[in-house]
Amino acid sequence: MVDTSLYAAFVVAALALCVTPGPDMMFIVAMGGRGGPVTGLMAAAGVATGALTHAVAATLGLSALFTALPALYHVLRWAGAAYLLFLAVKSFRDRGETGEEGAAPVGPGRLRAFWQGVVTNLLNPKVILFNIAFLPQFVNPSMGHPMLQLLVLGVTLVLIGLVVDGGVGLLSGRLANLLRRSRRVARGLNIFSGTVFTGLAVRLMAVPK
Repeated sequence: MVDTSLYAAFVVAALALCVTPGPDMMFIVAMGGRGGPVTGLMAAAGVATGALTHAVAATLGLSALFTALPALYHVLRWAGAAYLLFLAVKSFRDRGETGEEGAAPVGPGRLRAFWQGVVTNLLNPKVILFNIAFLPQFVNPSMGHPMLQLLVLGVTLVLIGLVVDGGVGLLSGRLANLLRRSRRVARGLNIFSGTVFTGLAVRLMAVPK
């Protein structure tokens, strides 16, 4: 079904890509820092769900629309930037108030973190273009079923990313829980999250290709 030597090379390349800090990882760190380990893990699961959607779209050839309709890329890019700015504003406005005296400050809901991860990833057109450019390099046409090979590669990339990002989300959440001892620290974490979201939005707007 897949070329084992190409697949082994793909796993190594995918692991190297996934452990390299990028927008998705920074988003997960920010969410884990605000909501704790489980929230960070849910954010990672949301990002993985969005990435899986991209992988399936690339397999079905839907991503080719971006090469035929360049304007679609820019529409999605600006929509993604706007959504990240929305998250940044919410973070900056969160005062880090506690529910009970001595309790940890309330962060974003776990289900909300999941869906925010999904939307953030889906609205990043660079993920779509990455799948188009990266996955076909590890397909062996002589073995037949190129669509199935692309799907296997895409799912593998998603699973590796989920393991790496899930670990990052848990770690960032645990460290944040250790730091959450006062409203001032909680406020600082929210400012950090807002700054991350703003930086990601600017990055998405500033690099059109």
